[in-house]
Amino acid sequence: MQKMNIDDLMTELDDARLTAKENGQASAMVAATMSKAKLLGLDKGDSDKDSEVMPVKIVIQTVDARNPDRVC
Repeated sequence: MQKMNIDDLMTELDDARLTAKENGQASAMVAATMSKAKLLGLDKGDSDKDSEVMPVKIVIQTVDARNPDRVC
């Protein structure tokens, strides 16, 4: 028996989706599309912690040009 790879599975799901479309089976079309998304890892959303927005604290200090030792 030949091993299947992702490309083979994607082709089968494309064929299944086309067959479902020809027969007016919207739920089967959605199932095929979601199966493709799962194979590609697109069903998990963007849960990457590196892309999480972190709060930033900004401190602005001004200096009196006439008295540089004085921070305003």
